[in-house]
Amino acid sequence: MNKIQQFNALHTSEELLFLGNAWDLLSAVALEKAGFKAIGTTSWGIANTLGFADGELIDFDQHVSIIRTIADHVQIPVSADIEAGYGEDTATIIEHVLRIADVGVAGINIEDSLKTQKGLREVDLHSNLLSQIRAALDAHGYNELFINARTDTYLQKDAPLAETIERAKAYVESGASGIFVPGLRDDEEIREVVLHVKAPLNVLSLPGLTNVRKLQQLGVKRFSFGNAFSDNIKVALHKNAEQLIKLQDTSHLYS
Repeated sequence: MNKIQQFNALHTSEELLFLGNAWDLLSAVALEKAGFKAIGTTSWGIANTLGFADGELIDFDQHVSIIRTIADHVQIPVSADIEAGYGEDTATIIEHVLRIADVGVAGINIEDSLKTQKGLREVDLHSNLLSQIRAALDAHGYNELFINARTDTYLQKDAPLAETIERAKAYVESGASGIFVPGLRDDEEIREVVLHVKAPLNVLSLPGLTNVRKLQQLGVKRFSFGNAFSDNIKVALHKNAEQLIKLQDTSHLYS
């Protein structure tokens, strides 16, 4: 079983897939050694490492290079967060997806948020994009590469449940392997999405939405923590640096 097949199988297991989010090789190796079964990159964490905010501000070649390094050095499947595809037109986005597939990832995460303005891509337009991505992947031998279709309805809309289900259904019909809904946190609304969308549901860790076992009982198949881990490490790094200056002593580095 190759990594793409392994990754797909992790979404159909009875056990929820607890995905570790990495931003460089050091974090990826740490997550693998800790026992995570798969890794998803965090575009936020990668951008921060290079001195940028999230939002497709880094050079795509740099992004590909970091993902390649991670995929080359861990034994578990890797899914690449490529935001909205780092392109304004379909051809460019498809080219970028294929370049990411070529580095050995088992899946991609692609969202329906617009990057040059607030709002979401129209359902039909995004569905068509997903359909063309699926066709391109299949044509290049990546038939089972996992497309995690992220919808940002809960980040941008009021009372978004109905539109979330509408978009999720359309995305699955267009070739998405799973649906990612960051911001979805209410138990009943999670159950509604699970009931109406026939694909694995991925939710994002948030304050108050943290327990893997509870989410598994609600029917969630994949749980990730996005940039929370990288932000936590960043805070620890700053605190350590401040202590070194404040104490004029390095003893705490060895405790």
